[in-house]
Amino acid sequence: MSNNIAIRVENLSKRYRIGQYVGSGAQYKTLRESLTNAVSAPLHWLRQTGDRRRKTDLPSPAPRLRSSVAGQPSTDGYIWALKDVSFEVGHGEVVGIIGRNGAGKSTLLKVLTRITEPTEGRAELSGRVGSLLEVGTGFHPELTGRENVYLSGAILGMARKEIDRKFDEIVDFSGVEKFIDTPVKRYSSGMRVRLGFAVAAHLEPEILLIDEVLAVGDVAFQKKCLGKMEDVARGGRTVLFVSHNMGMITILCEKAILLTEGRIDFMGPAQQTVSTYLANFSADAGLKRRWSFEEAPGEENVKIRSVAITDHLGIEKPYFSTAEPIFVTIEYWVLADDIPVNVGFSLLDKEDNWVCAVGNYEETRSKPIRKSGLYRSKCTIPGNLLNSGRHSITVTAVRNLTDLQVRISHCVAFEAVDDRRVHPYSGRWGGIIKPEFEWHSEKVGDVGGEE
Repeated sequence: MSNNIAIRVENLSKRYRIGQYVGSGAQYKTLRESLTNAVSAPLHWLRQTGDRRRKTDLPSPAPRLRSSVAGQPSTDGYIWALKDVSFEVGHGEVVGIIGRNGAGKSTLLKVLTRITEPTEGRAELSGRVGSLLEVGTGFHPELTGRENVYLSGAILGMARKEIDRKFDEIVDFSGVEKFIDTPVKRYSSGMRVRLGFAVAAHLEPEILLIDEVLAVGDVAFQKKCLGKMEDVARGGRTVLFVSHNMGMITILCEKAILLTEGRIDFMGPAQQTVSTYLANFSADAGLKRRWSFEEAPGEENVKIRSVAITDHLGIEKPYFSTAEPIFVTIEYWVLADDIPVNVGFSLLDKEDNWVCAVGNYEETRSKPIRKSGLYRSKCTIPGNLLNSGRHSITVTAVRNLTDLQVRISHCVAFEAVDDRRVHPYSGRWGGIIKPEFEWHSEKVGDVGGEE
């Protein structure tokens, strides 16, 4: 492998049998459970053998085809989680791995860290590897936080003196110093990920592999992690970073790889890869919904014709900068004269929390009664309001302010992405929204003095 290449993956494929547990996050077993399984296993085997013998007189089923697409189950009971994946990562590069759930991102990292063996192909890594693939990965629940720091360090190949030198810095970064001598099984998920990330980031591996774990920590810890990862990248170490947070991918990574159903769909600069992913996402997000009059949702008083999300130029796109305004346009038919109709929508985040609910009530206060016809109402969601992440819109139409006529849940959706050119810090902040309020600061006195 070239001296400039840290990770080389060639025609890597991984196949799993459907129904077989393949994860690494199973709960640890007690001694009682292990002994029980050891005793019951022969009985289970005898029962299965008897079942097979009773079935020998049955006609054999027709042969099944043996073909499958990556990420799709095959007819012979297998699934390709990865298929013919090839790429190279140079020393000091920070590369993002993105894609939908089930695209093969975590499987790829598990193969690279030797947690699981590939079915086909090969992967070479040049240098000491540190990884944080799941909350508390590599931690023994019965050991204390202190003991797990030394255990993780030893697994990474670190000498005890090296761990001693970094220990205080690791514990301080994690923020769990009060509980460092408490068994990890009593830690919350947030505490485990704090300590796990601190170990992986501070023991100075040449290659750092990180799966979507930063979402577990609080906002303050995410900021610390972001800063640490930027320090790691500037220090010349190689980082492979899996995340669903497109803002973090564009901030941290120079380039990115898009996986789709176990195959590489796109590979290039991070911003371009994110744009490709979100453009593909737009088909499911539904940036515009439109119905014929006969199929339009509604009652005898009003029907919704269309709902669309655009930028200030009227262009539909799957993602928007959190700093730019977003326009929601609703077209609807009022079906009778003198009907007091109002339209509006609820804005929800990816966890289905209500961000806000708005309607054109103020607009129609002076003229609430409308003649029959086709109407268009347009609402502006101001820039510097939404937090980063996916949002969806539920559209409603009401009569007499309270009489619900139409509700279209999760009608359209879009992604809000931080623009690192606008904000000095990018990433999800605490709270549902991330408004940018106006501030004014001035000097009012000298040091130690009063105004």
